[in-house]
Amino acid sequence: MLYQIYETQRSIMEPFADLAHAAAKMYSNPLNPIGNSPIAQRVSAGYELMHRLGKDYIKPEFGIRTVKVGQVDVAIHERIEIDKAFCELRRFKRFTDDATTLNALKGQPAVLIVAPLSGHYATLLRDTVKTMLKDHKVYITDWKNARLVPLADGEFHLDDYVNYVQEFIRHLQGTYGNCHVISVCQPTVPVLAAVSLMASRGEKTPLTMTMMGGPIDARKAPTAVNNLAVNKSFEWFENNVIYKVPGNFPGAGRRVYPGFLQHTGFVAMNPDRHASSHYDYFKDLIKGDDASTEAHRKFYDEYNAVLDMDADYYLETIKTVFQDYSLVHGTWNVKNLQGKNELVRPQDISATALLTVEGELDDISGSGQTAAAHGLCSSIKPAHRQHLEVPGAGHYGIFSGRRWREVVYPAVVKFILAHHDLGTKRKTNAKSAVKPTTKRAVKVVAKKVSSRQK
Repeated sequence: MLYQIYETQRSIMEPFADLAHAAAKMYSNPLNPIGNSPIAQRVSAGYELMHRLGKDYIKPEFGIRTVKVGQVDVAIHERIEIDKAFCELRRFKRFTDDATTLNALKGQPAVLIVAPLSGHYATLLRDTVKTMLKDHKVYITDWKNARLVPLADGEFHLDDYVNYVQEFIRHLQGTYGNCHVISVCQPTVPVLAAVSLMASRGEKTPLTMTMMGGPIDARKAPTAVNNLAVNKSFEWFENNVIYKVPGNFPGAGRRVYPGFLQHTGFVAMNPDRHASSHYDYFKDLIKGDDASTEAHRKFYDEYNAVLDMDADYYLETIKTVFQDYSLVHGTWNVKNLQGKNELVRPQDISATALLTVEGELDDISGSGQTAAAHGLCSSIKPAHRQHLEVPGAGHYGIFSGRRWREVVYPAVVKFILAHHDLGTKRKTNAKSAVKPTTKRAVKVVAKKVSSRQK
């Protein structure tokens, strides 16, 4: 019922938000006789703030049109490589007519960025993607809003998430021979599970795993997010935050954890900061500070755009990651595509290098939670494991903004390139090791044929 009430309220508020937007434009119009007066500026700013607070926020675009590779502007074209019921594997294809740059692009590593499925859209990683595109072939998991997925498309479980990741890794491996994986926040756990299962089966695993700000071991330095999951029972979550999608959406009847509840939780973590930000926006509108007001809009266009998560996936994540700690206890079984359970064993990973990244001031994934992956991946040689803690960085700072671009990314690209080169050398050495054997075999066959002819 809560979802229906929310949707009714949103539908009622939507026209008023549109009217507020129109009023803001009217009062700020230079052709308006009172448009330049201080009173008109304040009224316009008030209506604009009302519009921003009451409008419906839709999924943003990545909007990456070009990136600069060296001194050349390279065009970017988005396309869907694999379309699953709950996720699209999105590729950012790069185009240039500069022969030297094109040749450089062809030899760059392929990277799968696994975006969080925790309330926001994958576009939250826009800065991550744009920066990575300078030196990599980039793919990202673009998760779908569960309220838009018809019931006929089935359920979505945490096991399905793990299986999706494995399928995407195999796709990149089939295309490029191998790949690298980056997971940000929530997907660090299912990505580690996916690579672990591939290693246990003897499959080829990615050359590197980069894990950023994720709850590998949520017992360490617990945050407000961790405490909420621990202090409430599994039944409490199932009875209090799970609702059915209303009838005006394609996914009508699907049980979900609604995005508006997740957004409420986000805001409740720092209410004073958000109130101050909106007040500053109001003052910047009055002053005519276009740069600051545009920055505010861009941030909240992303922050306020949220998606619903399938109930099964959400509840299983709460239980597996934050209540039972199944990964660190070695008790997590994942159902594969054949319907059989497989035990997740990170200790079986040996051919994949590991980089973990944490922010010093991260209030979502506490200090040590991501670094715990090193203890679990005991078969990875110390020379192929690194950890980076970013001073002064919060949760978002390790994958977006100045600290991401100036501190984290240089370490990530160096780590990927080093192990990409090692993987290339291993592949080259393997080929050269086969050639002498092949030549000897040819000589032996030739001798046999010659003796028979004689």
